[in-house]
Parts: sequence; C-alpha cells; structure tokens
Amino acid sequence: MLNGKRVLDVGCGAGRFTEIALAAGAEVVALDYSSAVDACWANHGSCKNLNVIQGDIYHLPFDLGGFDFVYCLGVLQHTPNVMASFLALPKQLRPGGQLVVDVYPDLLLNILWPKYWLRPITKRAPQQLLFRIVELMVEWFLPISLVIGRIPKIGRKLRYVIPVVNYDGVLPLSYSLLKEWAVLDTFDMFAPKYDQPQTLSALRRWFEDAGMKNVEVFRRGSYVGKGAK
Repeated sequence: MLNGKRVLDVGCGAGRFTEIALAAGAEVVALDYSSAVDACWANHGSCKNLNVIQGDIYHLPFDLGGFDFVYCLGVLQHTPNVMASFLALPKQLRPGGQLVVDVYPDLLLNILWPKYWLRPITKRAPQQLLFRIVELMVEWFLPISLVIGRIPKIGRKLRYVIPVVNYDGVLPLSYSLLKEWAVLDTFDMFAPKYDQPQTLSALRRWFEDAGMKNVEVFRRGSYVGKGAK
C-alpha cells in the first residue's frame, strides 16, 4: 500500500511509525515540533528514503498537495487547537491521497481515569525525571495491569485504574514491545502541556468540512478517522 508512496508522518516523535512506513517501502518525511526529531534521525537516519524536519503543524513547510499519504497518530489532542491542527493536514494530500488520524476519546468515564488526576502534577515535572519515573512505573505496574486485563469480561475496563498504558490484546506485541510501547505512551499521557479528548462526531465533522471522501470514523482504543482527498 505504501511502497513507492510519498508519506508525511506528522508528530513523528522518535520514529515508531516512521519505522513501519519505511519498512513498507515509503519515502517518508517525518516532522515533529520538538527535539524528538533528533531521536528519530538517530534511530532511522541511515534510511535513504527518510527526511526528518523540525516544524510546526500550523505552518507546515511544504508545498500543498505533495503527499500520497498523511498520518498523525497520538498527536492532535496534545496541540493548542485540535481542529485547526487537523485542518492543516488534508491540504498536504494529492488528489486521491489518504489521511489517517486519531484522537483520545471524550468519555464520561474519563473522570475515573488516574491519568487526569495526576496530570496537573506530571505535566509540570522536568521531562527527564518524569521519563525515569515512567520507566519505573511500567516495570512495577505493567505486570499487574496484564493480570487485571485478562479477567474475563471486565478486565479490559478495570486495567484503566493502573496508570500505565497496556496494549495486551489490542496489538500483537511481544512482551518486550509491550513494555517499550507502555513507556512511550505512558510518558505521552503525563508529559504534554495539552490533553484535549474529542468526540467521534467532531472527528467525522472535521473530515467532512475538509471535503474528504470515503470517510470512516471508529473506535480502536482511541477514536480513529480516515478518508481520501
């Protein structure tokens, strides 16, 4: 699907999804606002099909309509204006190009999630210190989350009381990758300045307002939306 395509990875971080796109044969432009671009380059800079750019989603440094595929995963809810961030993306697509994004779901149950009790403290912590704390949390709490998550019927809900991300049963990951992704996404829960969950109807409306075709929105952990220009 991506072989030979020009792909824009918006909010690339250290390059977790960049690696997947490169392995699929894409020519990837990986962009992030933060110094995570240095980690992305360190991880994947040897790939000849990769360009890494530090830039702002509100002022993307590209000619319009230059990409076959754009994705933005785990990013939009962490921007100051989520809708404006989304609307910057369809403009980067060629006719027929495809866009995939996700956002955290806006649910009443969010008030029970320890993430939102802890964020007023964690988002102010020095990031290197917070990252080390997250590594220790995952070491201690991921095994507990795995046990709770495997309780029939209710486990997948109950494990949200444990403040680490757990993709067991969601993604086909080995235990080492479960730990690695848990560290990355638990840090992503607690560190960003902004955390603005969105409704499924809002996500659909953004795609429609942008004139996208073949729009699909659904929940797979986060709310996921995709469409074509």
